[in-house]
Amino acid sequence: MKSTLAVLTGLTLLGATGMAQGGSLDLNLGPDAVQFEAAGEIVDGISLGGGIVHSEYREDATVFHAQLMGTNRTRDHEVGVGARWTQYDTDYGKGGGLGLGGYGYVYLPNLPEVSLGGYGFYTPGVAATRDLDDGYEIGLRARYAFAPNVDGYLGLRQLGADFDNDTGTRTLDRGAQVGVRLRF
Repeated sequence: MKSTLAVLTGLTLLGATGMAQGGSLDLNLGPDAVQFEAAGEIVDGISLGGGIVHSEYREDATVFHAQLMGTNRTRDHEVGVGARWTQYDTDYGKGGGLGLGGYGYVYLPNLPEVSLGGYGFYTPGVAATRDLDDGYEIGLRARYAFAPNVDGYLGLRQLGADFDNDTGTRTLDRGAQVGVRLRF
């Protein structure tokens, strides 16, 4: 409980810091999961963020992450690449690790309010701790800008991890989601 409170406090502070130079808050819900993320630019083109996913897809799983990304946003696209620390607290095992990944979205030329894209992050066993052998999160999203600073989206996500004391990779969350992202 103390570690969860510390992470949530850190994310709140991170979100408050990020809002000073430009940032975002993101909330999405699926049939078995809820996710919250906050990110903010610490300097132009460098974003610091974090988030939490709680899923009851098969068993209880709570996954925290903190990431540092190089980012670029134009009228045509939005991309980010960087490092992410992911911490898993699941019924299958616990552990964390440093991984790499990114995201990319393309704005449709004839419908500039619409963007399509996705994201992916992978944590290899060589950079993992405790029970974690490796982990990943991938997703696809279709976004619509309702206002200059508010996007709504529909997406698909799959989140999985392989733990020492388990046989094979376990899917921790999979399915559709609906979400909203506020940009500051």
